[in-house]
Amino acid sequence: MNDKVENNKARTGRPTTQEFKDFMGSHWAPHEDVEVTRIAAAPYAAERRARLSARFPGELIAVKAGNLKTRANDTDYRFRPDSDFAYLTGLGLDHEPGAILVMEPREGEGHDATLYLVPPAQPGDEGFYSDPAAGEFWIGRRPGLAEFAAMTGIATKALSDLPKLNLTHQPHKNVREALAEMRFVKDEYEVQQLRDAVDATIAGFEAAITQLPRAIDHKRGERVIEASFDGHAREEGNGVGYETIAAAGPHATTLHWIANTGQVREGDLLLLDAGVEVESLYTADVTRTFPISGDFTATQRRVYEIVLEAADAAFAVAKPGVRFLDIHFAAVEVLEKRLTEWGIAPVSEDPESKLFRRWMVHGTSHHLGLDVHDCAEAKRELYMEGIVEPGMVFTIEPGLYFQEGDLAAPEELRGIGIRIEDDILVTEDGAENLSAALPRDPDEVVAWMKRAMR
Repeated sequence: MNDKVENNKARTGRPTTQEFKDFMGSHWAPHEDVEVTRIAAAPYAAERRARLSARFPGELIAVKAGNLKTRANDTDYRFRPDSDFAYLTGLGLDHEPGAILVMEPREGEGHDATLYLVPPAQPGDEGFYSDPAAGEFWIGRRPGLAEFAAMTGIATKALSDLPKLNLTHQPHKNVREALAEMRFVKDEYEVQQLRDAVDATIAGFEAAITQLPRAIDHKRGERVIEASFDGHAREEGNGVGYETIAAAGPHATTLHWIANTGQVREGDLLLLDAGVEVESLYTADVTRTFPISGDFTATQRRVYEIVLEAADAAFAVAKPGVRFLDIHFAAVEVLEKRLTEWGIAPVSEDPESKLFRRWMVHGTSHHLGLDVHDCAEAKRELYMEGIVEPGMVFTIEPGLYFQEGDLAAPEELRGIGIRIEDDILVTEDGAENLSAALPRDPDEVVAWMKRAMR
């Protein structure tokens, strides 16, 4: 062994002799799990690419999956591809970091799609044991180029073969905007994935609520609830679609409480806002507010029933032909009326001031799909001012939040936060509540909790 090899071995701890390389490259059984089945999303993704192609004739389109992101030092976060990439290829899971979908315009019309990927380093390749990013010794079995082509129906090439493309005039922003608009209306495959995500989420709520006794006894009971739901999401899907909100007591008045470090106390409410992301990367987004003691106090119930009435008013409006924003207006009209009747919301000289919004500052609805806040790149006039169509999926989630330090609220309300959120599929003549199997009525919530806790 020469000095250079000896020094390299001492530095890396890895043998580098040819004998070692030959030994590592031999005596491996062939893969027996070669994937050649077309994935269910493939024909839908092909139709989406065709629609995108028609919107950008003659223009080069490149959509990246994204790369691994460092968590700390030499460890990475679990990879999730960009949602637009998933939408156009049908690929989910976590095995294509670095990939790029390129759609090159053909002469005449249309585009030719090629999926450029980092091929896995398999037995026989030195990278098999030396490349932590692509070596199967490190990251396990991954599909190869031929397998990805069979799975997606898209031609594949190695990322190293990607030509030097002139992306200067590539309409990246316009493409993202166009895809957001395309994603407003879900196809048959997407609707089924969202149904699956909602069903898994409902099961996750039941799993989490059974942990209430342990949560009450734990110094960080919110984490007990979070861990239960998140574990379920990882078992049944790809994971959570967003950071779980398990907010007990006054924490429920913080809209995006994700620290989940608080205690779960008898007499308080638990606001659980959570969603399972299935392996296709479609996610649910559901919220329920539970009485930790098993029943609501009179004050808690009164606030809860106002929020429920607001949600029902929004449901009644949700149908094809209305403006998306009208759903929000229907919900907040109820909140304004009830808070004014209660004497909580001051009567303003200027009706445009909407002083009641102090206790409900967020919107009532957002689109749902591959992203928990789907279609976010779309123009406002097509989103908030847009017309509701069959096939749209969005949330309805009014709430009321009286923070502990809010001296404008009656003392008995301070520290109460309640939100009810469901996922809605617009049909030809109305809307279907995809999450209706998870009770919303306060009496049904109490009865459901008793059944779940047996």
